[in-house]
Amino acid sequence: MIQDFKETYKEVLQATLPLTTAILLIMLLFMGVNPILLKTFLKGAVFVIFGMGLFLMGVKLGMLPIGESIGANLPKHGSVLFIFIVGFLLSFMVTVAEPDVRVLSTVIESVSESSIQGNTMIFSISLGVGFFVAASLLRIIYEVSLNHMLFVGYLIVVLLAFITPAEYLAIAYDSGGVTTGPVTVPVILALGVGISSVLRGKTELSESYGLLGLASLGPILSLMILGILSH
Repeated sequence: MIQDFKETYKEVLQATLPLTTAILLIMLLFMGVNPILLKTFLKGAVFVIFGMGLFLMGVKLGMLPIGESIGANLPKHGSVLFIFIVGFLLSFMVTVAEPDVRVLSTVIESVSESSIQGNTMIFSISLGVGFFVAASLLRIIYEVSLNHMLFVGYLIVVLLAFITPAEYLAIAYDSGGVTTGPVTVPVILALGVGISSVLRGKTELSESYGLLGLASLGPILSLMILGILSH
């Protein structure tokens, strides 16, 4: 446990110290020394490092094992529909809890002066992720080519781009990136690894990955459709 904490905080420091140092240099060289602002920033940086470490430990100790356990037990029920429903519900709820999604929805709602509701965005993004993760699990079961699914998915995205309102088009593409956050990534990957590990003839490396690529398609399409329907 102690070793896990050390490794986690080492990763957090490696990720945050370069950014923290860069911001400090910009503040000192170009913005002038403001003691109050400097103190506030340093305090916030400490909270971020400490909080991220605890958060990532929670993900490693709780979400990863649970996601893999659920994935390993789903095929044992022998129902493809059951796998689809559970995969959809789990990924939907995980996306609702994703901090990156909430940050994006809050910023968009603020910038658009509430013309685009944050809760509507969260629901649409989560719906898209849920559907495509569930479809990805079926891809593992039925051995559908990942290339074919990605080709068809992005072809639909390109076609819808011609009729999607400009403001929703930009938001849609950004929403595909925020779904690959610290909550959704470990759960979705663990779910895929769990399912592929118990299916005969499957290898975890070749079958369980690709879920995030397909999952990122979901919010793009869902927000495009939302934009088309709202105009």
